[in-house]
Amino acid sequence: MLDFIAKGLAKIFGTKSDRDIKELLPKVAEINQIFSGLAGLSDDQLRGKTQEIRAQIAAQLKDIDDTIVGIKAQIEALPAEEVQQKDSLFNQIDALEKERDKELEKVLDDVMPTAFAIVKETARRFKEVGKLQVKASSRDRELAATKANVKVEGDDAIWYNTWIAAGNQVVWDMVHYDVQLIGGMVLHKGKIAEMATGEGKTLVSTLPAFLNALSGRGVHLVTVNDYLAKRDSEWNAPLFEFHGLTVDCIDKYQPNSPGRKRAYACDIVYGTNNEFGFDYLRDNMAREAEDLVQGKHHFAMVDEVDSVLIDDARTPLIISGPVPRGDVHEFDQMKPRVATLVEEQRKLVQGYLTSAKKLIADGNDKEGGLALFRAYRGIPKYKPLIKYLSEPGVRVILQKTENYYLQDNKRHMPEADEPLLFTIDEKTNVVDLTDRGIEAMTSKNEDPTFFILPDIGVVLADLEKDSTVPETEKLIRKEEVIKDYGVKAQRIHTVNQLLKAYCMFERDTEYILVDGKVKIVDEQTGRVMEGRRYSDGLHQAIEAKENVKVEDATQTYATITLQNYFRMYHKLAGMTGTAETEAGEFWEIYKLDVVVIPTNKPIIRQDREDKVYKTVREKFNAVTDEINELVAQGRPVLVGTTSVEISEVLSRMLTLKKIPHQVLNAKQHAREAEIVAEAGKPGTVTIATNMAGRGTDIKLTPESRKAGGASCRQAAERPFGSSRRRGIFPIFRVPRG
Repeated sequence: MLDFIAKGLAKIFGTKSDRDIKELLPKVAEINQIFSGLAGLSDDQLRGKTQEIRAQIAAQLKDIDDTIVGIKAQIEALPAEEVQQKDSLFNQIDALEKERDKELEKVLDDVMPTAFAIVKETARRFKEVGKLQVKASSRDRELAATKANVKVEGDDAIWYNTWIAAGNQVVWDMVHYDVQLIGGMVLHKGKIAEMATGEGKTLVSTLPAFLNALSGRGVHLVTVNDYLAKRDSEWNAPLFEFHGLTVDCIDKYQPNSPGRKRAYACDIVYGTNNEFGFDYLRDNMAREAEDLVQGKHHFAMVDEVDSVLIDDARTPLIISGPVPRGDVHEFDQMKPRVATLVEEQRKLVQGYLTSAKKLIADGNDKEGGLALFRAYRGIPKYKPLIKYLSEPGVRVILQKTENYYLQDNKRHMPEADEPLLFTIDEKTNVVDLTDRGIEAMTSKNEDPTFFILPDIGVVLADLEKDSTVPETEKLIRKEEVIKDYGVKAQRIHTVNQLLKAYCMFERDTEYILVDGKVKIVDEQTGRVMEGRRYSDGLHQAIEAKENVKVEDATQTYATITLQNYFRMYHKLAGMTGTAETEAGEFWEIYKLDVVVIPTNKPIIRQDREDKVYKTVREKFNAVTDEINELVAQGRPVLVGTTSVEISEVLSRMLTLKKIPHQVLNAKQHAREAEIVAEAGKPGTVTIATNMAGRGTDIKLTPESRKAGGASCRQAAERPFGSSRRRGIFPIFRVPRG
């Protein structure tokens, strides 16, 4: 009902985004009018316009800046012991800095139309003229020594429109559309611009980046991976550098290096969200002021803002280091026992699943449900079990049985768990050894209390009360009890983590192996999460499971979430293709407004309904059959999957049918741009894991357009939420119940 009323009001008064766009249209007209006037200027005069804006900004902020300089001089003149007076003066500076930021925004709003017009005119000259020729400055001569697109001939510097970006030669051929001017204004205002895929968000970012960089306070452009950070910094750089601005990418340099410090000193800084966050943590750990690399957190623009500020917002960035005796662990020692235990449990689960199928087929849902529940408690990720649960009605039987054993504070649960060696609660991510499991692991004539923690409080109290034991002997025994408790606690923790590694984490789904290293795969983007490790010994357990070197244990030195990091910026903005559905969260957490920018041309894509299949086999057969049909029509096909494993299963099926294809997942991330760039050719089949913001255009060839355009399919194992927000529409999927 409320939705119906909202739609009715929108028809009468227009949507919020309609009203936002309507407010900005007069500014678009003003920018285009100034842009038309710039056409008659020489290249030197165009460059001079930038210096005029910088002078205007400096003039309007001169009084505040002079006051701040004066207070800093007072602080320098005070003796070291005048701490309170210095603190009071620093507080005055902080208040003035906040006032300066407010005044700066007013000035930038005044000069925005001219600044945007300058960027647009520069882009037009690169595209239509092919070069810009100006009187050579010292900066031009410096750049000419390192950049092939800048040539110095006599007293003149010639800026050509061809340069290298991410190892590929690019020819500048873009001029900002009106909708991109709107997007730039939205970003400058510290809002989120929702722009459809292919609408040129990278080009849009050049407008507010140029404008805000003129303030000299630094602009940080945040991307989701280092390839995009490096590519965008090189792609857009000439547009800024022609006007005297400096540009660099922090991902090109090692942490704490002079190169990274120089990059942060530039007017416009590109980088990945993680590196910005980690550099902040490193700065907080620095001992000397000269070791700091980051400056003021003034203005940040975040690409794929929904992925960074919502999906990954609560994921902590952690800097860790070795702990004392970090190389002493029992993972390799306990692995054979755990591997044997898991294999025995797998046999039990297989037997219970077989019994459940027979009993349920005979109509005995009670006994069959118990057998099914035991299989589920034993190994919930057992693939034959998952397949059986996808059959009609089976999930309902499991749910009823589970509800029975969960009632009365799990009073009957020991009855269900009694024959198992260990139990797994998938919802709480907890693994527990049963009495049978403990017996199985201590069957080699060992101490029966090998995996049993003593009640240390009771043992110590009894020892304290024992008057027959001398005090010196009591101290020795107490130390032995505490030591025994610590050893057993660590042993039990090791076994639990190994059980999780074997039963809850699958290779090519949650992680992959690269050069003998366990690399975590981001389930949202399908990318390898470089430098990340599972905490609490889980990563070491997986390393032991996979027979690779078990790295030393670590401890946390510094940590911060992306959410807390980005809220430190004076002004924060973002762009993505999918933000409106999360508008409430953006406003509640970051006070960020979302504005939906219309497309430059009407959308011709057809979004079709999902197709749901009973079994995985039927689904994949349908996928391969349709791919075969589309390839025969000469259409490019993009197939999305939810894991590395599924992408490779689908690849094997296509190979059997002799259908040429490319696979893009965490194992081939280095060829990402190359594979995606080829995806628009006729009959090309590209299989990819869920990837937010790959950032490389899929350009359709005339032959592909003639054949009907590209066809996108999503082969999903189960329903999932964020994919629709990301613009990935599931076509083939099998729900898990």
